[in-house]
Amino acid sequence: MNTSIEILKKKIENFTPEIAEAFIKIVDNLDTTVKSNVQQFQLDEVSNRIEFHTENPATKLDFFENISELEKICA
Repeated sequence: MNTSIEILKKKIENFTPEIAEAFIKIVDNLDTTVKSNVQQFQLDEVSNRIEFHTENPATKLDFFENISELEKICA
């Protein structure tokens, strides 16, 4: 996810003033309320595991064994 954020930052830095102003208006209108009942530590754990697996592709993503439980929490 960090690479996506870095790419977005670089694109935003190259916006013209007019495009930057339009982008700011769009972002201001976004709903930033978290609509998930999943605890932040659980989201962080999944994110950390995915990041680790991305850096070490030979590893197994063990949380997929518990995906049904995660789906119930997110439903």
